[in-house]
Amino acid sequence: MTSVTTLAEPVPATTRTPLSRLPSLTGLRWVAAMLVFGFHVGTMQIVTEPDYKAVIDWVFTLGLSGVQFFFILSGFVLVWSARPGDTKRAFWRRRAAKIYPNHLVTWAVVIALWLYWDNPINIKAALANLFLIQAWLPMDGYFYSVNNVSWSLACEMFFYLCLPFVLPLIRRMRPWMLYAVVIGMPLLIASMWPGQELVPESARWWFTQIFPVVRSFEFWVGVAAAELLLRGKWRGPGLLLSTGIFVAIWVASMEWIRAELWTTVLAFGYILVIASAARADTTGRWSPWRSRPLIWLGEVSFAFYLVHVFLIKAILRFAGHPGGFSGWRGPVVTIGLLLVSLLAAWLLFRFVETPMMRFLNPRRRGRGGESDASPDPLPAPPPPPAPAAPRLVRQRRPDQVNQPGPAVETVAENAPAPTPVPPR
Repeated sequence: MTSVTTLAEPVPATTRTPLSRLPSLTGLRWVAAMLVFGFHVGTMQIVTEPDYKAVIDWVFTLGLSGVQFFFILSGFVLVWSARPGDTKRAFWRRRAAKIYPNHLVTWAVVIALWLYWDNPINIKAALANLFLIQAWLPMDGYFYSVNNVSWSLACEMFFYLCLPFVLPLIRRMRPWMLYAVVIGMPLLIASMWPGQELVPESARWWFTQIFPVVRSFEFWVGVAAAELLLRGKWRGPGLLLSTGIFVAIWVASMEWIRAELWTTVLAFGYILVIASAARADTTGRWSPWRSRPLIWLGEVSFAFYLVHVFLIKAILRFAGHPGGFSGWRGPVVTIGLLLVSLLAAWLLFRFVETPMMRFLNPRRRGRGGESDASPDPLPAPPPPPAPAAPRLVRQRRPDQVNQPGPAVETVAENAPAPTPVPPR
């Protein structure tokens, strides 16, 4: 009987049957979201006890790079899920349906809070944020306007605009060219630090950290790596070794590597983990990221990313503690804020993101659902060639030799195993 592999089902390594989706990447998304959360816990000074704060600052020094993970993953997954014959308009519609409803709701909530608190509102900045063009504007009060984290959505919209034009070229590239992109883009990122000297000093942070063209270098790393994996040309290490390399890069970055090189070296570490996790899923090898709790957390992590900053600010303001909490209360409040943010994220995912995706997108036929750097169930890989039906061979058991009666039907040893059917 042909089996169906679902998103949440971990496949034991011994089966070696390919998954029709990439659940490990969904689980990894939550790790990236937690890195960003931890970074913001430190920057918002929620924990004021010096000893506790020192631990948070050390662990999440590079937490902002969780956004870099999302950008690389976005390129990887969108190439993995690309369908032959898809139109630009259909692709852009699906991407807007994924991102914009959540963005619109969180934008409206923040504006409502500002009106309630009688905060001044920059109408131009608010409108730029609403239409996700704020990341192109290197002025204070614009690219971090309204819901601060939505600057990354403006970058994503630029990536989505470009991909349908670039993908045909990617498909024609030779493997060595794709490897040149995987290696060259992080090096190009490093060159932006001396390159920022050409930009006015007031715009240098924007240029290296926000500007969509510069941030797209990370996206193209994921695009090229996905194409290599689709062709069976990816030669990176396995998941366990890739994870070890990434941990070594992370620790080295915190302790010894200059800050200007963090994005470059972390890009190499992230793509190793992403590609090896995807390959583990497609080959049925063991992966620690396929557990049901991690997959659920990964699915709500886009909503979590959008709500956590303004929700934390609002709770602290209503509680009368904008300066954080001393002693043991800081870590306890942090855990409480994490749980409240998770609840709000689930509500947004359940009652906005999921129904709006269904409403705005016609039911797709063929391959499974799609995804990007924002968490939702990951797409099925291109369907493998249809296997031949297992060949039945009539043969007799040793004790049936020279005896009358029907032969026993068995499956020949060299017959191909049935391939899991992607869920519709």
